[in-house]
Amino acid sequence: MQYYLAPMATLTHRALRELILEFGGCDYFFSEMISARGLLNGGHLEQYYVDAGPHPDRVIYQLMGSDADSIAAAAAMLDERDCAGIDINMGCAAPAITRQGGGVSWMSDYDSAIRMVDQVRRQVTRHPLSVKLRLGFDEDPERVMHFCRGLEQAGVEMITMHPRTAKQKFKRTARWSFVELAAEHLHIPVIGNGDVTDASRLVARSRGPWSGVMVGRGAVQQPWIFAQARAAGQQIEVDREAVALQFLELLRRRQPAEFWKSRAHRFFAYYCTNFAWGHNLNTGIHRESDTHAMGALVRQYFRRYPQERILSVALVPNP
Repeated sequence: MQYYLAPMATLTHRALRELILEFGGCDYFFSEMISARGLLNGGHLEQYYVDAGPHPDRVIYQLMGSDADSIAAAAAMLDERDCAGIDINMGCAAPAITRQGGGVSWMSDYDSAIRMVDQVRRQVTRHPLSVKLRLGFDEDPERVMHFCRGLEQAGVEMITMHPRTAKQKFKRTARWSFVELAAEHLHIPVIGNGDVTDASRLVARSRGPWSGVMVGRGAVQQPWIFAQARAAGQQIEVDREAVALQFLELLRRRQPAEFWKSRAHRFFAYYCTNFAWGHNLNTGIHRESDTHAMGALVRQYFRRYPQERILSVALVPNP
């Protein structure tokens, strides 16, 4: 069973990948969403979105866009780079994306979506092409499978399914029965994504007909989640203060200064949920703009609550 890091805006950049890799990492890392038009416009910050280091052969670029021409052109650009594959975002349900016709909006028009994928497929000749999607706008198994079969016939080589509708976002329990349905009826790998919030759930989801499991927010909160799931009956200790400080150091090393504040705030919004008084720490961090000041708050927190620093993790046996 292969493990994947989900694409998450402002989160799945090189700094987070390197942090997760310090615990062994996962099989493949999706990039954060790359705007097709932004890439084509060539802004000076785009180089950080397409930085596939330190292991490009394990990074899948995810493209987001609302028109076929720009997605195809951007995909052609990415196809020239070293990477593990190129993915089209048909799953994002954020209003800022769907209002423009991107993300899950593609699932509202089967014919347009299939034509777009076919156009992209003709441009991507060096790498596998995949799609990450939701259930669309309802929970009709027949409609979902019709859409997935159309993607397969258009040349998509892997599908990642987040089994919630556009309106459900993250509110309702993910319907993994749809992932099972797709895995049993398609002839391409199907990856499941949704509600995998800790290592025990990751191990549990490793038992199924799908080809892989994708983890998003759980891997931000616990960068050691993949290592914990893969190990069998071992015990490790995680220095959670060192992890937080290492993230800030990697952020300064791998991302431009313009990104430090937003990326740090986003990371700690999840990471601080590990701690009994994490809300106070997160609130303090969100008041800061300087990452060194954020680091000082982290050190201060663990001086005050030293019992929270070391986490002894009994690793869950692999199935």
